[in-house]
Amino acid sequence: MDFMGMMKQAAQLQAKMQEMQAELDQIEVEGSAGGGLVTVTLSAKGDLKGVSIDPSLFKPEEKQVVADLLIAAHAEARRKAEVLLQEKMKTLTGGLPLPPGLSLG
Repeated sequence: MDFMGMMKQAAQLQAKMQEMQAELDQIEVEGSAGGGLVTVTLSAKGDLKGVSIDPSLFKPEEKQVVADLLIAAHAEARRKAEVLLQEKMKTLTGGLPLPPGLSLG
């Protein structure tokens, strides 16, 4: 393969990555904790989009429990987003690792 062919492929990969970035902004994942008492919604890129807290947790003595459940729910949603991102990258690159310097961030 010649240099121009490689450059064309790199440009195509970059365009596909930009398309995937836009798609990841639209995909949402949920994480929950406490048996569903707390749920957070993230974009597939990891941006926090929403929080749902069961009203039964709104007691002053439960403040730390709510905070801990929010952290746990966020962590679960973030893990789901990372798995989704990895799956999409495998599809995009045909299972090949990204060249150094190319990222989705």
